[in-house]
Amino acid sequence: MNKKNAIIIGISGASASGKSLLANTIVNELGSDQVVIISEDAYYKDHSNIPFEERAKINYDHPDAFDHSLLYEHLIQLQQGKSIEIPIYNHSQHIRDKATRTVGQHAIIVLEGILLFVEPKLRKLMDIRIFMETSLDICLIRRLKRDTKERGRSLDSVIKQYEETVRPMYLQFIDPSKRYADLIVPRGGENRIAIDMIKAKMRELLGDR
Repeated sequence: MNKKNAIIIGISGASASGKSLLANTIVNELGSDQVVIISEDAYYKDHSNIPFEERAKINYDHPDAFDHSLLYEHLIQLQQGKSIEIPIYNHSQHIRDKATRTVGQHAIIVLEGILLFVEPKLRKLMDIRIFMETSLDICLIRRLKRDTKERGRSLDSVIKQYEETVRPMYLQFIDPSKRYADLIVPRGGENRIAIDMIKAKMRELLGDR
């Protein structure tokens, strides 16, 4: 079997559970250009071929909303030492931008997203799987703040989406997927013990390369 050129660390959990904060905190504190973050959100399927009103009705918290096949292909290419072009997703318009983001030649890939552990073939690629355990009321408050400020969404639309798809899909898909985690982290990106443990493991992995 060929030696992998990149180690993949998966971070999953509910929407607004602190996945991005944990990933960014770890990478920033490591201060290594050998580590890069990739978000599952970048791999939402492109629906630019249908009207905005129809795009807004799609269940974006279901596994079918993601192009996991493309993500899988990209991760394989990264493990082979190749570079990839990651899509850039426009959350306010529910489409992919024409621009892409080039990623490659990294020792560690930190992959974060809500449904990463649901897909068996993605799970198998991950060397370490981390699940963020955050109460749903905190997730909702964070999501309200984020989606209204950063993504230009109305308060009503965020609450409606949360009630109709976000919470039900969490209970159906995301929460059950935590059984595949190697490490469950409570209190999200503010859990210093967990952050220091993960950083120590990543330094160990980088040192072995």
